[in-house]
Amino acid sequence: MAIKVRIPAVIARGKVGSDTVELAAGDLKELLNGLEVLYPGVKKSICDDSGKLNRFVNVYVNDEDIRFLGGDQYRFQDGDEVLLIPSIAGG
Repeated sequence: MAIKVRIPAVIARGKVGSDTVELAAGDLKELLNGLEVLYPGVKKSICDDSGKLNRFVNVYVNDEDIRFLGGDQYRFQDGDEVLLIPSIAGG
């Protein structure tokens, strides 16, 4: 099953190429593991010590917040489009 994942530059860390990747992932954990393969070190920057996504990283599946779809229990469907958005604060 393939899903499309849009990766913001802050996560891609300057990697050359498309900001959209296609991954085979059934759930959020598999997606994060797949991103770690493509972008080594990314999990350390967007996940906590237990490997769960930090609360400041928002995940949208087909324009819906994954928290309202079941959170990390959500099972991706073939063709889903996923967007990762890290919160940015400033002052």
